[in-house]
Amino acid sequence: MIRILSPTAMPRLLARRKARLAEAEEVVRPILKAVRLRGDRALLEYARQFDALDRKTVVVPAADLQRACAGLSPEFRDAVETAAANIRAFARMQLPAETLREVSPGLQLGQVVRPLDTVAAYIPAGRYPLPSTLMMTVIPAQVAGVPNICVACPRRVPEVLGTARLLGVERVFQMGGAQAIAAFAYGTRTVPRADRIVGPGSIYVAAAKKLLAGDVGIDFVAGPTEILIISADGNPRHLAADMLAQAEHDVDAAAILLTTSKRLANAVAKQIERQLLDLPTAAVARKAIQRNSAIMLVRSLEEAVELSNRFAPEHLSLPDDRLLARVQHAGSIFIGPFSTEAAGDYASGPNHVLPTSGVARLRGGLSVADYLKVISAQRLSREALAALAPAITTLARAEGLEAHARSVEVRVNE
Repeated sequence: MIRILSPTAMPRLLARRKARLAEAEEVVRPILKAVRLRGDRALLEYARQFDALDRKTVVVPAADLQRACAGLSPEFRDAVETAAANIRAFARMQLPAETLREVSPGLQLGQVVRPLDTVAAYIPAGRYPLPSTLMMTVIPAQVAGVPNICVACPRRVPEVLGTARLLGVERVFQMGGAQAIAAFAYGTRTVPRADRIVGPGSIYVAAAKKLLAGDVGIDFVAGPTEILIISADGNPRHLAADMLAQAEHDVDAAAILLTTSKRLANAVAKQIERQLLDLPTAAVARKAIQRNSAIMLVRSLEEAVELSNRFAPEHLSLPDDRLLARVQHAGSIFIGPFSTEAAGDYASGPNHVLPTSGVARLRGGLSVADYLKVISAQRLSREALAALAPAITTLARAEGLEAHARSVEVRVNE
């Protein structure tokens, strides 16, 4: 049974669950070192040990991608097409614009936008295969114009391979865990070095990304998935279903409901138990509900939002948009009774690769911007430089950088 807690238990409930990253880092360090020093040889050894690789290379042949694609059902193809269209449209909305504008006479400021050369998308395939994550990581890269898009998946999952083919991805590798992250970070004879690695994964993937963040760009280090729901008078069946949808991901997942209504709290708790009875993933979901989840009784919805901001949840569900202005920290926000988090997981368009464990205080979810470089640009006329010369030379000499000052004066005093 899920816990129903009073406000006195808030500090304990909202205490951030710590992933055992330090322990995982010690496990992956030798793997990262081996791949860095021995390249493909080490990668193949780990792929055979951990990923059941049964061939001489981690490269998935084009024929396998085509075969997997041919085996997809019409319903699955339609689902991919629907989801991909919305994900692509949302990524296009996020594209920063190139511009060069005159902000004062003779002074033009702006930016140019360029894609990264090579990105790598990590697609988990442990408890559940995730073709949806393939779409969420690959499509924004395509919208950004990245010329080299690579995909790593530890198992040859037909839905993942087939979706890669549908999206036009040609470079797919059967490799997982820390060894896959190391291969993309350092590059091997088979695997290209990536500019950025994106996508969720196990604690070992997270530890590898953390350790290699100085050698390769990453999106963020993700921990267990989480949802925080705020509701005063919602439908108990809907709320319970949303909490279980999150809980079934992993035994470390967390689903939290903040409500002002004791009646609703009890009704949701009962619904969770009822829905668990015939849920195929109940073995996982029940542990997540019992270990990490709770219903919290609060005094007001405003207090609920304050608590949510302290928690900075990966997913935040709001009853309506009246509370939206108060939200400061969240990975993705779902507004209204029909905006179930599952819609965002699959087909509505915004990215489902989101910050967890409080990282939403620092950034939002994966976006097209993660695949781009926004490069500043400026153009000054002689008159514009002359107008700025007193400020430039004064600041340069205050810092002891005489050549800086002279580089301006040699132009304006000619």
